[in-house]
Amino acid sequence: MTIAEIQARLNRYIEAETAILKNQSYTIGTRTYTRTHLRWVQAEIRKIQMELETASSGGTMRTRRILFRDD
Repeated sequence: MTIAEIQARLNRYIEAETAILKNQSYTIGTRTYTRTHLRWVQAEIRKIQMELETASSGGTMRTRRILFRDD
């Protein structure tokens, strides 16, 4: 997946989050509809942001190791 595709996916999830925040459920006629759960969408946003960071850094996550020494 390219960075542009990941960013587009992230944008769609952010739009979904905004829609949920505006109105979790709505009624049309006699039927009530409930949008997906906010927590799930926010978890996906965090996941996609990590994917975007990984893709932006050349495909590898940078990790650092700390070595404690007792001199």
